[in-house]
Amino acid sequence: MDSWERARRVLDTAGLPPDGLVDCRALSGGTYNTVEELRLTDGTRYVLKIPPSADADGMTHERNLLRSEAEFYRAAATVGVPAPEVVTAGEHHLLMTRCPGTPWGDLDPGEQVVLRGELGHLVARLHSVTGPGFGYPSGALGPLAPDWRTAFTTMYDAVLDDARRYDAWLPRPADEVARTAKAAYDALDQVTVPRLVHFDLWRGNILVERSDGTAPRIGGLIDGERMFWGDPLADFVSLALLADIKQDVDFLTGYQEAGDRAEFDFSARQRLALYRSYLYLIMLVETVPRATGAEQLARVREAVAPELLAALDEFR
Repeated sequence: MDSWERARRVLDTAGLPPDGLVDCRALSGGTYNTVEELRLTDGTRYVLKIPPSADADGMTHERNLLRSEAEFYRAAATVGVPAPEVVTAGEHHLLMTRCPGTPWGDLDPGEQVVLRGELGHLVARLHSVTGPGFGYPSGALGPLAPDWRTAFTTMYDAVLDDARRYDAWLPRPADEVARTAKAAYDALDQVTVPRLVHFDLWRGNILVERSDGTAPRIGGLIDGERMFWGDPLADFVSLALLADIKQDVDFLTGYQEAGDRAEFDFSARQRLALYRSYLYLIMLVETVPRATGAEQLARVREAVAPELLAALDEFR
């Protein structure tokens, strides 16, 4: 079926008038799911996500991402963090409200200070939410685990298995990466409570709302499909993508003002290096199933490979 017919069926499932659909347009920025904006006659806007077909290439942890995304939004709502509201969710769709604002772009220095502090408050509230176990709630890598070490090493092994399966380019062989990372696995035992982790909080997934005559504010945290229950320290990777979160004083101040700790002792630094290497492995491996073009592929390797090596070197 075409996009309009699919959208009407989803609206009908949600108890919304399918004949009220006046616009259905694709949204840019999605790298895995199909994302569309639906507008109804009363002006209400929704976002519809559709997963790729079951036989589409993808990474192992990407199965059933929409199930994780719906769980993230429902969990965020319990602590008042602005995020889309789930309208209806099924095996083959996720319909949600549209948050106000546009992806975080250039800001003047004063706005940057305020918004990074506000973001710190919001992320600390996310991390106050606890889950029923550790790992991806999608079930892509199996059921939730009783401990973080089991969950995360399963996640890490899965991305390395994907690297081998796709024969993805890495700056070091997958087996060497696996041996190097194991040196830091003992640090994972310090994490005993599964907490809500977005794990994709780069600026493109943070909406900034501007109203005439008012200061900008964060309108919503979106694209929660990569969420898992685990160590909140893992969120600091995408929050400082290809950089060092310890340099983001404004964010860390807001995070601590909201009552959460951001300590970087030896164990924390080892875990943070593990999470950095995990995300950077994903960024390199996913270029294969995404069929990334040569020019973009070169940019990804140039930017990500040194950061992956730096993270791995911290285990030596």
